[in-house]
Amino acid sequence: MKLRSVLTALALVLGALFAPGFGALTTATDAHAVTKISHATATSKFSSSGITWSSSGNCSNRNVATCTSFDQLNLATAQGAQTLKSASGCALNITGGTETGHAGGTYSHWNGYKLDFSKYTCLGNYIKNTFTYIGVRGDGAPQWRSGAGNVYADEGNHWDVTFYNCGGC
Repeated sequence: MKLRSVLTALALVLGALFAPGFGALTTATDAHAVTKISHATATSKFSSSGITWSSSGNCSNRNVATCTSFDQLNLATAQGAQTLKSASGCALNITGGTETGHAGGTYSHWNGYKLDFSKYTCLGNYIKNTFTYIGVRGDGAPQWRSGAGNVYADEGNHWDVTFYNCGGC
């Protein structure tokens, strides 16, 4: 019976050690449980931080590609935008959220990890002078990684940002 107890305890420790988001596997890109927020909660957070948003379709329907939606956005993504705003001191305007029409994948817009930002000189200078250049993405977009592990890709007419975490909130 003692061997069984020891093995059970060992299994629990190893399970916790190697569970995504915990222990040995905790990195900026490990998937783990996230808190989802509503469009209304996100816009309230953004407004309180002086972050604006715009939509080419003047709408917020998640199922319409020309809308800018924050429905099902990760809380850490919203907080990451707030951290970016306060750290950079730059104007931030979000042009893409969780709406359909973006590339898929685990760390995608649809899954709440990404936001698109308008390109402003202040923001571009902050990203390029503060974060580490990590090379080009498969589509040719140059990328920078923050100290927290979030990735900023210059897609030409906007910044595509993957928030793995809140950036030190």
